[in-house]
Amino acid sequence: MKKKYLLIIEFEGTEYHGWQVQKNGITVQEVVEKALTKITKTETTVLSSGRTDAGVHAEGMPAQFVTESKMKPFEFMFALNSHLPLDITVREVRKVSMAFNARGSAKKKLYRYTILNRDHPSALNYRRSWFIPHILDVAAMRRAAKYYVGRHDFTSFRAGNCSAKSPIRNLDRVEIFKEDGFLKLEFEGKGFLKHMVRNLVGTLVHVGRKRIPARQVKTILEARNRKAAGPNAPAQGLCLIEVRY
Repeated sequence: MKKKYLLIIEFEGTEYHGWQVQKNGITVQEVVEKALTKITKTETTVLSSGRTDAGVHAEGMPAQFVTESKMKPFEFMFALNSHLPLDITVREVRKVSMAFNARGSAKKKLYRYTILNRDHPSALNYRRSWFIPHILDVAAMRRAAKYYVGRHDFTSFRAGNCSAKSPIRNLDRVEIFKEDGFLKLEFEGKGFLKHMVRNLVGTLVHVGRKRIPARQVKTILEARNRKAAGPNAPAQGLCLIEVRY
């Protein structure tokens, strides 16, 4: 009898061309599928809650697979972690109903972008943050971030090759936390466009460096033009924290 399982996967994305299988480089999905296929001795497909860009990380990427294996959830977890490289870890395995859909059943996603904002870089954190040695006006960035909250047309913040049918998205929360030289920018909503979070961050950094005033973010949103917004922030600072069902 076929059963469906949900994996919660943590990965350090530096060495991968994102989540989804593609021709031009190794991906997290490909590595996990190969491990599962080896364990179950049957070709197994893994479907996630969404894609991540090359170099982006995850603390909790949900992904599902269907199998006829009689292995128990904890057995899958131990077997997978013994086959996966050290930069990919399965944190949890649980059985779900066959009707469950890792993408369609998702209610909210939480992303965190980390900026290291001090006068010297970090040897231990350079793969997980964007180093900015310039002074940033965090109060102005917080004012600007308020314009992102709510239901908007985010055309100004989507990638040029984004394939989403609609640019309308709803952001429930955007917050900026300051902690020991780091800025943690959190974005919470049901769904995001390609490069959306990184483009939102790039524009907030423009505000922080006083290249544009905070109120201009409203104008950028209304422009519905990618060229109106700031740069695309580097991938290594972005991490998918959690997907809620």
